[in-house]
Amino acid sequence: MRTRVAVGCVLLAAAWAGLLFAPVFGVGPLLVPIMAVVAVVYAVFELCARAPVLVPWRPVVALAAGLLAVVETVLWDTTAAGVPTGATVRALSAGLAESWQLTLQSTWPARDDPELLLFVPLAVLAAAVLGIEALRRPLLAVLPSLAVVALSQAYQAADGAAATVSALAYAAVVATLLGVTSGSWSARRSLVVVPTVVFALAGALLAGVLDPLDREPYRLQADRGVVPPVRTVSPLAELAGRLIDPDEPVFTYTAAHPVDRWRTAVYDRFDGGTWTASPDYRRMGAELDPRVDGPVVERSADVEVPEPEGELPSQPLPVAVSGVAPLVDEDGGMLLVPGADRALAYRLTWREPAVDATALLAAAVDADAADRIPEQGPVPAGAAEWAREAVGDLRPTFQTALALEEYFRDGFRLARGADLPTGSAWRHLEEFRRVKRGTSEQFAAAYVVLARALGIPARLVVGYRGAAEAGTVTVRNGDVLAWPEVAVEGVGWVPLDPTRSARTTAGGPGLAAAAERAREVLPPASELPEPQLEPTPVAEAEEPGGAFPVLPVVLALGALLLLALLAMPVAAAVRRWRRRRMGVPGAWLEARDLIRACGVPTAPGMTVRDLARTAPDQSLVDALHELAAIVDEALWSGRPGEHTARAWAVVRRIRRGLPAPARMRAALRP
Repeated sequence: MRTRVAVGCVLLAAAWAGLLFAPVFGVGPLLVPIMAVVAVVYAVFELCARAPVLVPWRPVVALAAGLLAVVETVLWDTTAAGVPTGATVRALSAGLAESWQLTLQSTWPARDDPELLLFVPLAVLAAAVLGIEALRRPLLAVLPSLAVVALSQAYQAADGAAATVSALAYAAVVATLLGVTSGSWSARRSLVVVPTVVFALAGALLAGVLDPLDREPYRLQADRGVVPPVRTVSPLAELAGRLIDPDEPVFTYTAAHPVDRWRTAVYDRFDGGTWTASPDYRRMGAELDPRVDGPVVERSADVEVPEPEGELPSQPLPVAVSGVAPLVDEDGGMLLVPGADRALAYRLTWREPAVDATALLAAAVDADAADRIPEQGPVPAGAAEWAREAVGDLRPTFQTALALEEYFRDGFRLARGADLPTGSAWRHLEEFRRVKRGTSEQFAAAYVVLARALGIPARLVVGYRGAAEAGTVTVRNGDVLAWPEVAVEGVGWVPLDPTRSARTTAGGPGLAAAAERAREVLPPASELPEPQLEPTPVAEAEEPGGAFPVLPVVLALGALLLLALLAMPVAAAVRRWRRRRMGVPGAWLEARDLIRACGVPTAPGMTVRDLARTAPDQSLVDALHELAAIVDEALWSGRPGEHTARAWAVVRRIRRGLPAPARMRAALRP
């Protein structure tokens, strides 16, 4: 029976370690394959217990059965009526080599695709089989599941209450395993469980004290995401060419609400000649959680792209995509399916912030966003002069961003017809400044350059106009559009419309509609009030070495010391409880330890009367002689249980008769 309990503990530890990948995949996708692996490994153990001839082959049989369980629960679509095929073997091999890496390249929670999920049940299988085979050395049996725990925490560390509960649960399983494999379980379980729980609590407390700032939990993800293939012609360079054939359909979408615009590319680098993007593409997981301050409206639309070219129509804050498994750039909201050679249909869900126009009008630009924009090289000569011509000496605020937009709206014309200007390098923008005519490409590029010259963080976006009505809409080449976005503190990237052609309705939700409402009440640039600067707080001078967290470290060490001191009296109380169950002999052992705390040496062969001759105090001598008489009666009466209460009453007298330092030493003796 004890062996079965030990095997159950090993399997439970392995399963619990696998379920700690829940922040990466969620509990649901992990539960079935992990439980299947654990069940078949235990079934193999029971089979070998009933057929001893199979014991030498137990690890091989367990691995084979576990792999079959993984195939049937994860790779079932590669089998033929449940029978593994060559495709199954290839998928299993690819999963062994790549699934852990593909997961690191994905957004979390990741999709439960087999090519990502496979390494978790395989790790649980290895931990279960190795743990059972190492049960002769219980500490070695724990190591495989502990390695899986370490791997799960490297992927994403648990924090807060989840970390404490997980640590305690795993510690309880390990304590049970150590107790059931170390002699008499009934005699040893308390001494194993109590210290394990105490030190698990100590570890959780230490983590909380050393890192009290509620930071994001550590996660191991690839420093670089997926590098997509380089496209020959960028969507920005294609813009003028699409306008030549305006009636060519590009994609169709169906939505129960108006959609202002769709994006396909975001450009944040400019070297004076070329606009380039710096996306951080990752494999789209099950769901994204874009952080938005304030209320949001969740929207969705069904999109069909008959001839995809890689980039898919998207929104700034995508949440989920079903129907395809694209790459996603979370910061820009771009979706990409490299190498797509057939029509694609997918459902996109996204969020739109519901922002008050008055608050938006009074907002400052986001200085942190300016730091995140990649280096663009020197500002082209003449950009600062052009910016002062546009808005004067206004400081960088959202009002200034709207004033710059009005400058382009009022002073420049949108080019139409066949003779369309192309290009967005600085020389093209200088020509645009001279003739005051251009496509949305020149409008957006010039806006972004001038905004950056003013200190306003801005980027260039390429996409398509939506429609002001709900229903099914066909988007065509003529709807192609480039526009600028500016980063606003506490709001995010706000789309603007210097060409006045994005079909934005001021009454709708989202940032574009809020910007339109703010624009309606914006005074002329010459009448814009100069916003007041907030007083700069004076930072106190830090003492040398003040950055070291002295107080948290002291508190942590104090907490560990306190827990260690508490663990010893708890262990002594457990030992005393066990001795009370022994009766009179236990009382003698307790009395011997109490006298030893006074500094009296003891020897293994001493009797109660021998100990009485060495006691330092007459009251202790009398109590030990009384205990000796009780021991004699218990030994010769044949009814030792009748004398237990009297013997332990004497022990209590001995404890009360000890000097205070001796009582303290007795309570804290390991």
